[in-house]
Amino acid sequence: MDHITIKDLGWNEEFQKDFDALSMKHCLPARLIRDNKISYGALFINKDGRLDELEVTMSGKVYHDAESDAELPAVGDWVAIEVGKSEEDDETMIRARLPRQTCFSRKLPGKSTMEQVIAANVNVVVVVTDAGSDFSPRRMERYFTLIKRSGSKAVVLINKSDLFDGEQNKEAAEIISSLSDDADVFITSAMNNEGLDVLQKYLKNGISLTLVGSSGVGKSTLVNQLLGDDFQWTSEVNDLTGKGKHTTTARELILLEDGGILIDNPGMREIQMWTDEQTLRESFVDIEELATQCKFHDCKHGNDRGCAIRAAVEEGRLDEERYISYLKLDEEIEALKDRQKRLRVLAERRAKRDHRVKARNLADRIDQEKDLNPEWR
Repeated sequence: MDHITIKDLGWNEEFQKDFDALSMKHCLPARLIRDNKISYGALFINKDGRLDELEVTMSGKVYHDAESDAELPAVGDWVAIEVGKSEEDDETMIRARLPRQTCFSRKLPGKSTMEQVIAANVNVVVVVTDAGSDFSPRRMERYFTLIKRSGSKAVVLINKSDLFDGEQNKEAAEIISSLSDDADVFITSAMNNEGLDVLQKYLKNGISLTLVGSSGVGKSTLVNQLLGDDFQWTSEVNDLTGKGKHTTTARELILLEDGGILIDNPGMREIQMWTDEQTLRESFVDIEELATQCKFHDCKHGNDRGCAIRAAVEEGRLDEERYISYLKLDEEIEALKDRQKRLRVLAERRAKRDHRVKARNLADRIDQEKDLNPEWR
């Protein structure tokens, strides 16, 4: 890219409106490319009109205004930065985070009730899998549901096709395609540089694409191919497991030479739900349509008489495992809502208790002052 503009970084009119609304004339818009735990890497167009990169620090106001960790700046976010007057004396500070136009996230692994942002302001989410040990329609359903909620485009690469026969790759592609009408599914081999040209139609100037998937499915090799050099170190594949040894250890936004923006991610072992019932129903529209055919509107879809879903399973028109997956995801979302509600109630009780304690302590201090100063009485 000969001359990079702010639009090449993903800037658009909506971001400009949000930035103008901040009325921070002393600030510049910047996009976060790395999270260094205590600071961030940021790309921006400096006052000379050239692409620049700085290490930036979050201001106390941005930190305290965030109601959760998910609202803190993340890789892919657009922020307003105040550039220090000199590298020696002044830090460059993040003064505000702009509203996200899309956000691909999941629930943090374990029993947490918190959201984890995987990539902010990303246009395309590419899930990398294979037709072997990593192949899992049930996990892919989770990905599709989260991608739909994010507002991004879903693309699936069935990678490592060189390790499996054509029929196995084709069958995997057909099964995954049947799970979502919105997703584009391709068979690729990053090792042989086959099929990667399909990504080029998504990697246009200003378009952000993120790669997700389990460790060892070839994401790092894909990054190498897209960049044209060994940006990531990769290792040989284990003959027994088919897994590579290398995994990306940190999220990073990379501006590609031929246009487009890549956000690379570490492998994800768990895809826990962070979504709502409406998005789940939109992701399983076939089941929702069957439910409307049940004899009774309050059908529990178990042993109820006239249940269209049970009949579809028995007749082979609906895959039983897909239906069980739907029920599990529904239960998972409901359980998350219940835990969040209990935590809200607990937080409210603690806040009321703290308020009463503060009021009581204040009253005690006033009484003590009165005892020490009789003229106050």
